[in-house]
Amino acid sequence: MDTIKRIAIAIPTVDEAIYANYFKALERAGARGVAVDGKVNSSAYDALLLPGGGDVAPERYGQPRAPASRNIDPALDGLQLGALEAFVSAKKPVLGICRGHQLVNVFFGGTLIQDLSTADSHISINRKDQVHETRALEGSLIHRLYGSSPVVNSAHHQGVDRLGEGLRAVQWSDDGVIEGMEHDRLPIYCVQWHPERMNAGFPCANGADRGDALFRFFVRQITPPLCPPGRQ
Repeated sequence: MDTIKRIAIAIPTVDEAIYANYFKALERAGARGVAVDGKVNSSAYDALLLPGGGDVAPERYGQPRAPASRNIDPALDGLQLGALEAFVSAKKPVLGICRGHQLVNVFFGGTLIQDLSTADSHISINRKDQVHETRALEGSLIHRLYGSSPVVNSAHHQGVDRLGEGLRAVQWSDDGVIEGMEHDRLPIYCVQWHPERMNAGFPCANGADRGDALFRFFVRQITPPLCPPGRQ
């Protein structure tokens, strides 16, 4: 039996159909995504993936709701923040993508910019992601996977403002938007872009791999490679 296929990654969502790209990306990386629409038991899963989606309710980070905030779903916020709390307590791996990146920041006490002044450079146009270059912190996960100037895709109008406790920024766009974060003690990794949509034909800088590289790294945090008998 292929052991790695038994890896189960929880994806808290109330609409599995809209996240097909995430399930496919996890499958390519050797894991199985499991949609969970109720309370998440971290002991039943190996890791947590927080996907993209609508805006996090500003009340969650102590701000009044601005007109620019949209597609807010308080029930989904509660579901995903509850799941994140369970996996943080269990010290299990977490990957946040777009909304998930922002949600992680809010969970750790950070805040968001409800509408970026440079949003026109990040929002999707005619339902297509924008593509732009970023800068990665040397030695960070993003730098190791994609080099110093990764080309990524954008489909968002909000961004991380004040960083949450324990989080550090490791990737930025030219206008200063935080595109990637890591936690300094926990196996938590977040990106503002969409690796699940960086598939064949996507332009990547410096010959770097496409979005699947991040998913493969994530899965490796769950099941380290096995050494042949007698080797360390």
